[in-house]
Amino acid sequence: MTPDLTLAVAQINPTVGDVAGNLDLIRDARRRAADLGADLMVTGELALSGYPPEDLVLKKSFQDRIEQAVAAMARDTADGGPAVLTGAPWRVDGQLYNAALLLDGGKVAAERLKHELPNYGVFDEKRLFRQGPLPGPVAFRGVRLGVMVCEDMWFEDVSECLEESGAELLVVLNGSPFDVDKGDQRLAYAVARVKESGLPLVYANLVGGQDELVFDGASFVLDRDCELCAKLPAWAQAVAATQWTRDAAGMRPAAGPVEPAPGDLEAIYRAMVLGLKDYVDKNGFPGVVLGLSGGVDSALSAAVAVDALGAERVLTVMMPSPYTSEDSLEDAAEAARLLGTRLETVAIEPAMSAFDAMLAPLFDGREQDITEENIQARTRGLILMALSNKFGHMLLTTGNKSEMSVGYATLYGDMCGGYSVLKDVYKTTVFELCHWRNQTAAEGFLGPAGRAVPERTITKPPTAELRPDQKDQDSLPPYDVLDGILRCLVERELGFDATVAEGYDIETVLSVWKLLDRAEYKRRQAPPGVKITGRAFGRDRRYPITNGYTKQAHEGDQP
Repeated sequence: MTPDLTLAVAQINPTVGDVAGNLDLIRDARRRAADLGADLMVTGELALSGYPPEDLVLKKSFQDRIEQAVAAMARDTADGGPAVLTGAPWRVDGQLYNAALLLDGGKVAAERLKHELPNYGVFDEKRLFRQGPLPGPVAFRGVRLGVMVCEDMWFEDVSECLEESGAELLVVLNGSPFDVDKGDQRLAYAVARVKESGLPLVYANLVGGQDELVFDGASFVLDRDCELCAKLPAWAQAVAATQWTRDAAGMRPAAGPVEPAPGDLEAIYRAMVLGLKDYVDKNGFPGVVLGLSGGVDSALSAAVAVDALGAERVLTVMMPSPYTSEDSLEDAAEAARLLGTRLETVAIEPAMSAFDAMLAPLFDGREQDITEENIQARTRGLILMALSNKFGHMLLTTGNKSEMSVGYATLYGDMCGGYSVLKDVYKTTVFELCHWRNQTAAEGFLGPAGRAVPERTITKPPTAELRPDQKDQDSLPPYDVLDGILRCLVERELGFDATVAEGYDIETVLSVWKLLDRAEYKRRQAPPGVKITGRAFGRDRRYPITNGYTKQAHEGDQP
């Protein structure tokens, strides 16, 4: 049977602000869609500007450039090839909207303006765009398309309006950032819209990294029975065609390839790899430099960097002090050997002695304490920043979410850097990711096919090695306990009593709760990093540094 419509989904990786480059991506995808016999190609949300454009979209010159690119893309469609349904910031009567634009026959044939503007977590679209009206369907070559933009699918008003006004097929342009629970949420909302409207649905997502966000693709098609008829790969650009026919009940998609969904650990690891790769490449860095301590966090960070960029673009540096163990020296060397990276060694004892001498008159009569430990961390940060400045490599920070939650990190020391792949990854998950990576030869990674992290690095007790025989758990609860409490307080936003009710010791919860609140000033100065959870530090979770509410609660020990 000849299809009534061949619809191609273009899962592309735009760069915010690179209008010319994004236009080239859309044009290249359109050529591939034409080869597949497509009548229509659909991209993700704001594909022409990149997503999220933030305040860049408010510049008149940027808006002008977008409109010029839209006009150019529209002219391309005069060639008789596929029409293009793409996303762009769009001015209507002097007001700016987040729009889906149908380009066909050499012109902008239709526009639909995003109705539901998200204003939570990482989203702040209400300060950038005007709300569009509830839309009606778009007539396209005998098919009535119900066009929605991302958040429009998360509420029933838009799909209900489209169904009532005669739409036959829901088409959703998305810029949906990854978090570890997002895939199930998307599918659940899509299924709800299909059940309510009785209409099949096409979901086209972006892929790629943009600052702290990473988009995982995984675009899909549901039929009227909520069956998954097609699914594009996660974490990769792709163009795929779907065939649609009309039967007595309406439009129906033919079954197509359904790519399997990665498990949680693979998804997290791939998010880190793609997020780092795009941050480095889109910002023009030749590579990265990082401190390799012999510990598990730096070893995993180095593995992610090599998988993302290749060993030749990753410089690792061991910076031993008098407190550095022989095991740490050996484990750092083994990690570099497994990954194939260049490893340099810069001892920090001369700098420690110099600081001791410089500060001796001021510190006379005072015992050594955390001050001297922080000097070690800051010396290492200074060395790494010097290498970054000299060679142009971006400094990769290696701290994890458990440490940043409770302030177990040194400002201007181990917090120095331009990006952090573990920023939203708890310590217990760090260990799980190391085991997963060592057992996985995943397609597309540039690192070794086998082991990437030394086994002893994973199994030995974590330590900062800033004083003799130091262990992390001298200062912190065991990581399984700490991470469990933090997930209650951060991801689940449970109060003190509710967290204790989960089975945790009251004094431990109180200690962690105080540390979490008091470390806000450190987190505010931390580098960006890949968003993994639904409550990443940064725009997902915004607390005031100067905060009388928690100060009073802490003083009274009455949270």
